[in-house]
Amino acid sequence: MSGLRVVPAFRHGQERLYVCRADGRNVAWYDRETARVNLLSAAEEEDVLHVLAPFLTGNVAVGPPPVPTPAELARLSLHPDDDLAPNRPGEALRVQLERDPPSARRLRSDPRSRALAAEVVVGEALDRLDAVGWHTLHSVGLPGGARIHHLLIGPGGLFCVHAVPARRQRVRVTDPLVAVGRARPTPLLRELRADAARASFALTAEVRAVLVPVGAASVEVTAEPREVHVLTEADLAGLARAGGVLKPADVEALHALARDRHVWHRV
Repeated sequence: MSGLRVVPAFRHGQERLYVCRADGRNVAWYDRETARVNLLSAAEEEDVLHVLAPFLTGNVAVGPPPVPTPAELARLSLHPDDDLAPNRPGEALRVQLERDPPSARRLRSDPRSRALAAEVVVGEALDRLDAVGWHTLHSVGLPGGARIHHLLIGPGGLFCVHAVPARRQRVRVTDPLVAVGRARPTPLLRELRADAARASFALTAEVRAVLVPVGAASVEVTAEPREVHVLTEADLAGLARAGGVLKPADVEALHALARDRHVWHRV
């Protein structure tokens, strides 16, 4: 018995099958799109191919990863339970709703469902930037119960993106208060700046805050908020035009660092 197991991962429309040791560390992965088994250890080739045999179709190339970078190797060494990259938009809310689903009478009015829908809209918009050199981590938990909805990392820098459900409602932003519809204003910008500061500390890099009222009928900003950008979901694609802050190698290194759950335990 080799003790190896296969762990599927699916993101951005691409599927990979990772081969892991009993301790959770990866030794290889099978990329269906390229029909290639990438081995980190040639000595385990026979065991890897044996455990992957039920999943392999057609002619498959086998060999070491093509020109692996230190950041890629660091990511592959993560235990699956510690890797934040597979998180879906609103992952924490999905878990809450699965454990404590809303009653049939409250399905539409449950605030968690509306918050999840907003995070999904923003998350999907950010994931589309992956094609132009950006990476997004979703639902990054912080000590004390706080959570970064989306952490965007790319050539234009790092952004802590917070989605606010505001479908067909008027949103008023008066730093530090944000009011959605007739709800009482809350000091959301203060909390968002604090989350961005904690992310900056964890990653030793500047992280800027972004507030996205999703589906708002109108957004009124009385004065430009300090250290927070207010964007609509349609504006998010424009972040791809921002550049000149990080080199590709820096983007990869920061992404590899940020996806490790343990990095966030110290903030």
